[in-house]
Amino acid sequence: MGTVHARSLDPLPMNGPDFGSPDDADLVEVEPEKKQEILENKDVVVQRVHFEGLGRTKDDLIAHEIGQVFKAKNLIEVMRKSHEAREKLLRLGVFRNVEVLIDTSEGEDAVPNGLDVTFEVTELRRLTGSYNTMVGNNEGSMVLGLKFPNLFGRAEKMTFQFSYGTKETSYGLSFFKPQVGNFERNFSVNLYKVTGQFPWSSLRETDRGVSAEINFPIWKTSHTLKWEGVWRELGCLARTASFAIREESGHTLKSSLSHTMVIDSRNASILPKRGALLKINQELAGYTGGDVSFLKEDFELQLNKQLAWDSVLSTSLWGGMLVPVGDRPSSIADRFYLGGPTSVRGFSMYSIGPQSEGDYLGGEAYWAGGVHLYTPLPFRPGRGGFGDLFRTHFFLNAGNLCNLNYGEGPRAHLQRLAECIRWSYGAGLVLRLGNIARLELNYCIPMGVQSGDRICDGVQFGAGIRFL
Repeated sequence: MGTVHARSLDPLPMNGPDFGSPDDADLVEVEPEKKQEILENKDVVVQRVHFEGLGRTKDDLIAHEIGQVFKAKNLIEVMRKSHEAREKLLRLGVFRNVEVLIDTSEGEDAVPNGLDVTFEVTELRRLTGSYNTMVGNNEGSMVLGLKFPNLFGRAEKMTFQFSYGTKETSYGLSFFKPQVGNFERNFSVNLYKVTGQFPWSSLRETDRGVSAEINFPIWKTSHTLKWEGVWRELGCLARTASFAIREESGHTLKSSLSHTMVIDSRNASILPKRGALLKINQELAGYTGGDVSFLKEDFELQLNKQLAWDSVLSTSLWGGMLVPVGDRPSSIADRFYLGGPTSVRGFSMYSIGPQSEGDYLGGEAYWAGGVHLYTPLPFRPGRGGFGDLFRTHFFLNAGNLCNLNYGEGPRAHLQRLAECIRWSYGAGLVLRLGNIARLELNYCIPMGVQSGDRICDGVQFGAGIRFL
């Protein structure tokens, strides 16, 4: 799969008139170098591009993806641009396989330096199914899905997905539509129901909602504009839930607009060796309906630098603030949470900050930062194979989560966030699961522990995608 085949413009003759004479033999030995020079440097013209195997895919969709092939001026450019076109075609999610064949032009209108490029494609079936497992936020889930790819012939996709996890069960129906000629610009609509259990808060939440979002790039940034309307039902997970949790129980209706901007120059999303990530998110609720009103801002920053001996130094910083609008206080479902193996290690899951009778209520402002050093395993066992999936991990984490009095001003807010800082340090092992998730097994030493915090002093296991 993925092979680019090219045939010589002027094939060498298989036999000659006096092939056995010494003089002619010398000429034959020189000929391949001459032909190689012709292949690399001779100007060519791509006269035609053919597609074999197309069924329901529309011509205008593929025409935008192969346009650059016609601009190639020599065989090397033709091969490179054909490979790039192949990658774009596969990215559309409508083909199972794409092969490329480059040949000399034939026919009455063929020119001496003309080339024909043929894409042999295999379309996906109209209905596909999938079964897989996912790891995220220190929990696992089983996911079943049905997909209708290339629904109307222009890379549209409709997906039904059911997920059953250790703390969350969900199902949803989504429709995805990219812009023809610009796959990064796309539109999607989602209908969903999610039921989650949050034992750290003795809370159970059921969300039934609909959302619509538009994704588009601007220069080196990618943006997402989203509207979401969700009916939320909160209830107690246990009979021992605190009174504060019981007060939060009931129904709310949230309608919000959000914008997310991402700049990502990392070479990989899981255990990158170089590059940076900046993600900024804003959410405004209440101005498009519903009975919940707030302004929420949060960001994520990550920097990675490759050092000597295949070591990587990584720094990260998270932060966010939630400002209620109106007289109604913020909901426990909208606040921030901090602590656990994916954020401030050495503390139990989401067990930092305000709490009531052992139930953690979240906070309206937080920050968290970390410095990490990743090195190869000692003595490099399994180098070049399975051993490269493991890294030794040394870390220092810190952070704080609290509620703010918004009448005090910015200086008081910063002072409040700088008080009672929780921090931890330790070392461990990290396992990269492809480019999907990672597992951590660390020995943690928590420091700055405050009254009411739950700690995990010693060995702590973490699994997920997003780590501090």
